[in-house]
Amino acid sequence: MRKTITAAAAVLVTGLIATGCALPVSPGGQAGAGSAKSLVVYSNSVSDGRGDWLKKEAEKTGFKLQLVDLGGGDIRNRLLAEKANPIADVTFGLNNVYFENLKKDDVLDSYTPSWAGEVDAKASDLDGKEFWPIVREPVMLVYNKAAYTKPGQAPSDWPDLWTKKQFAKRYEVQSTLGGATTQMVLAGILSRYRDDKGDLGVSQAGWDAVKAYFRNGVPSVADTDLYAQMASGKVDAGQMWLAGKATREQQYKIATEAVHPKIGVPVVVQQVGLVKGTKKSAEAKKFIDWFGSAKIQAAWSQQFHTAPMNKDALPQADQAAVSATDSFTEQDIDWPFVAQHLDQWVEKIELDYLAN
Repeated sequence: MRKTITAAAAVLVTGLIATGCALPVSPGGQAGAGSAKSLVVYSNSVSDGRGDWLKKEAEKTGFKLQLVDLGGGDIRNRLLAEKANPIADVTFGLNNVYFENLKKDDVLDSYTPSWAGEVDAKASDLDGKEFWPIVREPVMLVYNKAAYTKPGQAPSDWPDLWTKKQFAKRYEVQSTLGGATTQMVLAGILSRYRDDKGDLGVSQAGWDAVKAYFRNGVPSVADTDLYAQMASGKVDAGQMWLAGKATREQQYKIATEAVHPKIGVPVVVQQVGLVKGTKKSAEAKKFIDWFGSAKIQAAWSQQFHTAPMNKDALPQADQAAVSATDSFTEQDIDWPFVAQHLDQWVEKIELDYLAN
């Protein structure tokens, strides 16, 4: 999330998305006559088959989507880089911290979707109506159940990883910090050590904890999933989000357990917003109306094990996902404080703990 544009964010869009077109969508939701247009959607939430499913379902309604899939911080950087000449029409999947920063940097446009009354207004942008909630997602520490078969063996909270010798070099840490999940893990750790007189609002004990966290972990390998590493026995634990856990357990045929710390876990709310300056504003608004609707959010939940924010979607949602989300205590995090400092935290960690 640094304002410095990462290498990933500097890659040309033409190398990431395919060209295409679609008929504009009428107010009734079906394709109508007119000039052919497609929508460019930036998201960190289209992996694990979600993007393919979304394009297929959207096409049934008359939308042709071009998806750019990057980490949350990289999506935010790209939107900032393209602010003067936007390429994206819609962005979704980023959490409220990122969207607050995008709003501050004047990247988003105001729009009130047709389903605005079906979500908790407190979880959206109360002032400018520039972003709206779609999914609730706990950010978790998970471990391979086969590695810890006796009561009390497994870690019970993040600090166990770097304070107890049995976990040293048995958990994965991220080699790059551009992903939203990674940054929320760090926010959850550093928020425990808030000190307004400390370096970037964090006490020295907090920075020592982060240093130990990275020093005692096993760096992630590019293009190699945490669950592949656990299945091979190279690590036993690491970070994950709820929907990712369900998908990967099936894919890699291993059973994992999510840790429920007493202090709670970061529970983030994914949002959707209209990109300011899009030349396809009418189509983009109709897409937002469609995507956030109860019908589509319920289907998304059933397909990808998510807890929708649209209350009208809940009766038809994946009840196991909703129950699992509700089972976590939400960590008390001052999100405006995190939004204020996250860029600087990431930069400091990259320079002081990853570069060395």
